[in-house]
Amino acid sequence: MLAGAATLPPATTDMQQLLARFAPISLSEMDAVALQNRTDTKYLLTITRLAQALRALVGQYRVLEVDGVRLNPYQTLYFDTPDFALYLQHHAGKSNRYKVRSRRYVVTDQSFLEVKCKTNKDRTVKRRVPTEELATSCTPEVAGFIATCAPGLAGALEPKLWNAFSRITLVSTTHAERLTIDLDLSFRGAGRRVGLPGIAVAEVKQDGVNRGSGFIQQMHAASLQPTSFSKYCIGVALLFPQVKHNNFKPKLRLLQQLMGGVGNGS
Repeated sequence: MLAGAATLPPATTDMQQLLARFAPISLSEMDAVALQNRTDTKYLLTITRLAQALRALVGQYRVLEVDGVRLNPYQTLYFDTPDFALYLQHHAGKSNRYKVRSRRYVVTDQSFLEVKCKTNKDRTVKRRVPTEELATSCTPEVAGFIATCAPGLAGALEPKLWNAFSRITLVSTTHAERLTIDLDLSFRGAGRRVGLPGIAVAEVKQDGVNRGSGFIQQMHAASLQPTSFSKYCIGVALLFPQVKHNNFKPKLRLLQQLMGGVGNGS
């Protein structure tokens, strides 16, 4: 069972060595491809399959390096209403739905409060503001920022779910594209913890949809199709079984299938 995965393995030496083959890019250089208003194309795959794709992409992307680190640990705390209204909007597939989270970038020790909106035009719009530390409650300052981004949501929100992962960020050398790859995902909430060992969540972020993307081409060659995937929604579905999650059961089955193949060349 997914809920039985208690601890996650660290990123492997093989992945570190693979990332060392990519030319670096700095945080300041990344400003040119912030893509806060964008289209997202997501893939769910095993780390084994990911490594195969990355080997073919050396030279096509640069890798974000922060203080010599290329696998950057993140900590995230998601907020929702007491009755999980934001989660249920995603479960129902509603347009113009929101996620509210506080995120800490461990290497730089920077924290931000972020509000993401998935619009009815299938675009992702993210707004964020720096905070002195990772926000763990809906203070008046937090509520005020949320109100400017998502009117009607502030004031009713409370912390719901912790999420941790390590992220690889790649930037295309030929066009405006960022590729984020999250590994070693774990979730904590309701007094429980669950992990997704051996799983990678890749997200291609573009201004439009450029099928010339090297990563998308690698996924197509491997017969892997894009799939919607929300870390928050999967975490809630795993840790809060009393909350409706029927529409996420296919994703949960896919995760079980992929983790069953980890170590078998999948």
